[in-house]
Amino acid sequence: MNAVRLQGIVFCAVAVITVGFSVLLAPMNPRHELVLVALLVVLLGVPHGALDPIFAQSLQRIQGRARWIGFVVLYLLLAALAVALWWLMPTLFLIGFLLLSVLHFSGDPAPGAGFAARLLYGIAVIALPAALHATELFRLFSMLVGSPAALHVTAGLQLIAWPSVLALALLVLRDARRDRLAALEMAAVGLLALMATPLLGFAVFFCGMHSARHILRTQKYASVTPQRLFLVAVTPMLAVLAMAGAGWALLPDSPPDERLLQFVFVALAALTVPHMLLVERVRFTGWKHSV
Repeated sequence: MNAVRLQGIVFCAVAVITVGFSVLLAPMNPRHELVLVALLVVLLGVPHGALDPIFAQSLQRIQGRARWIGFVVLYLLLAALAVALWWLMPTLFLIGFLLLSVLHFSGDPAPGAGFAARLLYGIAVIALPAALHATELFRLFSMLVGSPAALHVTAGLQLIAWPSVLALALLVLRDARRDRLAALEMAAVGLLALMATPLLGFAVFFCGMHSARHILRTQKYASVTPQRLFLVAVTPMLAVLAMAGAGWALLPDSPPDERLLQFVFVALAALTVPHMLLVERVRFTGWKHSV
């Protein structure tokens, strides 16, 4: 069994445990949950994006200090544009971020998955929380972009949530004949998004499936040891943490919960834009080196 399939099994187990806790235990204190999610995303989720220099070097043949400086400046400029969009046009920012997330997360399933299955997988991560947790989703979106935008986006997600549940269930039943583990992963992602609270469900998915799988695929793509991956990621992670400290100070004065939520997800959206421009090129070539 290869590392990616083992990671899939571990994720499914963690997802089921998370759903069990969510159903059987009383909800966490919202502030405690937000702090936990922030720590998980920063410590276990964001590091997969710190491996982007591997793809930059492979795709752009970047060599020399001047070209690396140019790459970093462009990367930060794209991230800054995403932050500016949140500041100036929050509704467009939220819709764009959710659509980009659907596309980006659709890369997680195994190579044999078709376009429809991948699209439904990405939609499930974003839309299924609105089926049973629309009120909480509206509260979170309101803190992120304000109530008017949150109302429209939540209503839109509610419209597609239950049809997506049905479509995902049919997809799982169909794919169980072809690849049981792939079907189990789909089911676990759907169950997690449907039953767990939106924040916790997202954090477990983002760290346990998306980030972990990306790291494993990157290691295979680059043919390097885990130690080498760690060394590659150290400098970008330290830079992200330094900029995060500055970003926290620049956020508008607001209640602590709202400020922390904005800090985590606006930063995540900002980093997603340049990250996707690199990674999606690799993904659409089947994780093969360019020639």
